[in-house]
This record gives sequence, structure tokens and C-alpha cells, in this order.
Amino acid sequence: MTAKSVIAPYKIRLPQNIYFGAGSLDNLAVEAKRMQVRKALIVTDQGVFKSGLVQPVQEILSKASVSVDVFSEAEPEPTLAGLAAAAKKLSLNKYDVLIGLGGGSSIDTAKGLSVLLAFGGDEQDYIGTDKIPAPGIKLIAIPTTAGTGSEVTNVAIFSDTEKELKVGMISDNLLAKVALVDPVLTYGCPRGVTAASGIDALVHGIECYTSNKSNSFTDSVAIRAMRLISGSLKTAVNNGSDKDARSAMAEGALLAGIAFGNSSVAAVHALAYPLGARFHVSHGNANGLLLPHVMKCNVPAAPNKYADIAQILGERTDGLTTHEAAGAGINAVKTLIRDIGIPSRLSDLNIPEEALEGMAVATMDVTRLLANNPRTLTLDDVRGIWRDAW
Repeated sequence: MTAKSVIAPYKIRLPQNIYFGAGSLDNLAVEAKRMQVRKALIVTDQGVFKSGLVQPVQEILSKASVSVDVFSEAEPEPTLAGLAAAAKKLSLNKYDVLIGLGGGSSIDTAKGLSVLLAFGGDEQDYIGTDKIPAPGIKLIAIPTTAGTGSEVTNVAIFSDTEKELKVGMISDNLLAKVALVDPVLTYGCPRGVTAASGIDALVHGIECYTSNKSNSFTDSVAIRAMRLISGSLKTAVNNGSDKDARSAMAEGALLAGIAFGNSSVAAVHALAYPLGARFHVSHGNANGLLLPHVMKCNVPAAPNKYADIAQILGERTDGLTTHEAAGAGINAVKTLIRDIGIPSRLSDLNIPEEALEGMAVATMDVTRLLANNPRTLTLDDVRGIWRDAW
């Protein structure tokens, strides 16, 4: 694998405690007691609520003498307007802890509420980097999908529907106190959600491994994450009852979250933001669709790392040049996308060709992520990626 000649210094941000493995949810009572929780709010969405996954969380907290409220109206792709409405609805309550239960959208909603319920103000006040003055209400993150890694990151992403953009709150004050990653909670995850969230996790591993902010710690974690995800995603999608595949996906997504939370994602996410905001394509599907096209554009800037990725994904690269090996990795990604059944072309989603220019221009505004991309992208480069993906 590619290694840096000199080990550069780095900083790692993580929740105070991370639990992984079947049965990890049982540690909720211990953590609630340690945090002296008396009143908790579970933040989730209707899909998770109807699946029955809220009930065991409520029961554990009730047995620990914790009073529990449930907010089950988190949006699948959360908006700033929806966050503001939720904060207004909940503002008269006093909670010791917020529990984000669900996919990244529910956990990000809990993160946003932890800030607004603690400090008030306008949600726009906290958009950007380091705009949150102090930790808000304590957070416990419990993912029910294997994908976003939001349980271990310092980022919460929301759609600004007026500007047709996705924007982020980025602050170490958004880190959960506790992350409980229990693969059992993913056993009933629907096929489509498993595919979209799983490819999102793979994007996290690939992007942070090739990011300009990568370091020796995140590289090692990302490699393990990519191996787990690439080796188990197809099985998890096609046979959701396979416990080993579900466990591997849950750990892979967790590790990818740890890695990108400390070295960042890049151009794939920068392009996915306008696609999701303007055409309501799910974050995972948008990332997966765009991934091979961004990889192809980036190879000249980081050929060795992309050649590494081919090997990590299980491709035989003996006898291949570095660029040929990198191409094998791109083909492996395309094959996986096909096998799990997510869209591979913008035209498959009925995205009009005339929309590409506007999305290319909007992509260039996502400077926070483009700065991490191994290749400095011009507007023409981005236009090329959009055309290639259409």
C-alpha cells in the first residue's frame, strides 16, 4: 500500500465512548446512568418508528428510571426549515440527552436540535465551520443503517431548500458523547436502504483515503473499512438475513465514519450536494452514482492510491501498470454498483441534460470539500464529470 515517507502529525476527534457489536444497545442503560440522565428525547423518523426499533430503546431507558419522549418526524433528507420547525415544537421541554436513532438523517437532526434547543437563535447562525459556541445538549447516537457514520463525526448536513444547496454544521461540539453501533438494529433494513447507505460508506472510505487531509491513522482505518464493505455489501443487499454480512457492514460504516470524520470527504460529496438538493436524490444513491466518474477524473493526481484501492477491493493487479490497476478499481466499483441495483446514470433518474451546467456551477461553491480533493478541479473538469455521469 502507498505510505507517506514521513509520518505527519494529526489530530483525531471521536465520541467519548464507542460500542460496537451485537448487543451493544444494552450499554445504553450504563451510559444513561453515567451521564445522570433523567429525561431523554429519542429523535427518529417514521420508518424507524414503524419498524418497532424505538420500543427496545424506550424500555432500556425506562428500566434505568429515565423519562422518555419520542420525536418521530425527522425528515429522510433533513432541511433547515424542518429543523427549525422541530426546534420550535420541542423548545418548551428540558432534556438531559438527545438520542439520534436511525440513519444519518435522524442523527443529524438530533445534532442540529442539540444546538438549537440549547442556544436558540436562527438555524443559519450555526452553518459553517466552528460556529457552535459550546457543546449543546448531550448526544447519544444509535445508527440503524450501515452507511453515514454520522454517529462518530462532527458534521450535520441539511438542505437549504430556498438556495437549493446542502449545507453543514461543522464543529467538534457536535460530536456525540456515546455511539452505540449494534448490527442487530440493521437486520431489518430494507434492500434499497441497505444498498444506498452501504455505497455511501464505501465512498467515505475511498474519499478519505485519497483526501489531501489523509494521514497514517485514517489511511489504516479506511483500508479496513473498504475491505469490510466491499466484501459484504452485495451479500447484505441480496440476503439481508446474513448476520455476518450485516455485522461487517456495520463495522465498515463505523470505521469509514471515523476515517472521514478525521480526514474529510471530497469531490464526490461536493457534486452530490446539488444533485440531492435540486432533484431530491438520496445522499447514498447520489454518491454511489458519481463515485466512479470522480475516481476516473482524479486518477492522474493520485495514481498510486487509486491502484491501492483496486487491491483493497479484491482486484488482481499483477502485471498491470499503476494506471491500469487504478482503472481496475474503478471497474470494480461500477460492477458493485450494478450488482446492488443503485442507479448508475443521471439519465436513469430523469435528470435533464440542461440541468448539468447549473449543478456544475453549484459544485464549485462547495469549496470546503473541493479543497480536500487530490486533484484541483476547474469548472471545466466538473462539467466533464457531470457529462460523464449523465
